[in-house]
Amino acid sequence: MNYQAGKIDVAVIGAGHAGIEASLAAARLGCKTVVFTINLDAVGNCPCNPSIGGTAKGHLVREIDALGGEMGRTTDECFLQSRMLNRGKGPAVHSLRMQIDRREYSKIMKRKLERQPNLLLKQAEVVAITRGEEGRWNVETRFGAVFEARAVIFATGTYLSGKIFVGEVSYESGPDGMFPAAFLSESLRKLGIRLRRFKTGTPARVLRSSIDFTNLEVQKGDDPVIPFSYDTLVPGKNRAVCYVSWTNEQTKKIILNNLQRSQLFTGGITGIGPRYCPSIETKIIRFADKKRHQLFIEPCGLDTEEMYLQGMSTSLPEEVQIAFYHTIPGLEHVELMRTAYAIEYDCADPQQLNATLEFKDYPGLYGAGQFNGSSGYEEAAAQGFVAGVNAALKILGREPMILSRSSSYIGTLVDDLITKGTEEPYRMMTSRSEYRLVLRQDNADERLTPIGRKIGLISDDRWIRFLKKEEQKKKELARAENTVLPPSKELNGLLVSRETTPVSTGVKLAELIRRPELDYAVLKQVDKARPDISDAVFENVEIALKYEGYIRRQKAQIEEMKRMEGRLLPKDIDYTKIIGLRKEAQEKLAKIRPANIGQASRISGVSPADISVLLIWLEKGRTEK
Repeated sequence: MNYQAGKIDVAVIGAGHAGIEASLAAARLGCKTVVFTINLDAVGNCPCNPSIGGTAKGHLVREIDALGGEMGRTTDECFLQSRMLNRGKGPAVHSLRMQIDRREYSKIMKRKLERQPNLLLKQAEVVAITRGEEGRWNVETRFGAVFEARAVIFATGTYLSGKIFVGEVSYESGPDGMFPAAFLSESLRKLGIRLRRFKTGTPARVLRSSIDFTNLEVQKGDDPVIPFSYDTLVPGKNRAVCYVSWTNEQTKKIILNNLQRSQLFTGGITGIGPRYCPSIETKIIRFADKKRHQLFIEPCGLDTEEMYLQGMSTSLPEEVQIAFYHTIPGLEHVELMRTAYAIEYDCADPQQLNATLEFKDYPGLYGAGQFNGSSGYEEAAAQGFVAGVNAALKILGREPMILSRSSSYIGTLVDDLITKGTEEPYRMMTSRSEYRLVLRQDNADERLTPIGRKIGLISDDRWIRFLKKEEQKKKELARAENTVLPPSKELNGLLVSRETTPVSTGVKLAELIRRPELDYAVLKQVDKARPDISDAVFENVEIALKYEGYIRRQKAQIEEMKRMEGRLLPKDIDYTKIIGLRKEAQEKLAKIRPANIGQASRISGVSPADISVLLIWLEKGRTEK
């Protein structure tokens, strides 16, 4: 028997990384919010790798933080090891990654939800969504409670009709042995929302004392530590190390001899898995000539003996897993604590959403995270933030927050999902952005903090610090361009030691920094007027100087894209009536309903010729008016 549980502004279904950011953003903007989770102990859980960040993912975390989100702050509070990836490459692909204490992360996030005004954290399984009165939605729990919500955000992760596979064994389940969301999928189908089936895998956890670390490669953290959050004024210290090992021909042989026992290859698993995070059996098939594959042995926390085997995702039977782990150096006598598994789950076709992550045909319903077909904690958190902010802004009668591809990786992520769609779990990579030299990790605050401030999620203290930093960057850039260093024995000795040409006349500091062999750190001993400002400011200015020409060209491309984005397309266009559009383009445009010419140009199956037809049609309509 159902009962009325009350009226709320925002209902968030799921308290993983997407649900956390969505609910906190909505509540902080003043909306009465309830976030539902199947188990309170699963709030902020990291069922896969115990880390935050990584290539391109670190950009997302920085951007979430720059806008006023939570993931970066909490990561800084409980990290075990911090490393900046891709230091040997250009600044566009530098990405921060932090190993975290997964239980501490979950604990901190749960406490933040519990203490947030306007927010109720509730353990309950949502089983149905139905239309209510006056544009509201009824959110029904398994215990019969019905909440009337003005907005509903689906952040269901891998719980939605979740199913676990280990060898021949399969059963209904969420991640980490939790209950699945067993009934919600059917309710969504009844509404008319298109669902699909995806799959992902989780590697095993093993007992630390059963690992022989003697000959393993040690991977230490960076010193000094660079934090994720702009609110972290005093970074913590590295408290753990990771280890590297490799598979071998014996490992490969055991896996190949048991492929018939993997439902991934026998057809039992129908969901589509992630291309960029394949199982070890998929890697061995796909890269048949490769003699070995790398794996990372990572701690799950300071107060646990569990170690995570990154790179060893598998759905093979437990006894086969044990057998091939024992062939790997360091794991010859390893004891399994949590068996690796594959998990299938339902998710929505993201092309049903608009740029606010609201369903086009279901006003008030939003999708975020793996529900939208993405993979990864960071991708989920970014979408959760977008959905939570936009749900709140709509309720408050304010303009939506729409992030463009040229403004952020978050904008690229959302645009890719809603415009191009995805046929497999989507993962963010730096190569997905056309503007990655402008969308760097180091300048996320410059790009996005003004937007976060306008929304209302950036505190006064942080805004003052941001303005001070921007002023310091401006002054330092001017100083570098105007400071002339005279030729001297000390300066030329330094230049020769760095294998660059000595000088016979005065040279501007900026010109020296532009040389590939030099940087602020090297020039510190001859830069006598160097101001006392943060390394982050010097980093920003150095990149601006070294890549000035490239950045200028990329900004010109951005301006052209903005011009295209400014050519809006009416929502009610009948594309079949536009003469000259190819049939495929008509179908794709009618399905996705792009908001502007720029978005239309990125739809697969819409050619440059089709865009020309649309531009002529728009111009004709404008002239007639």
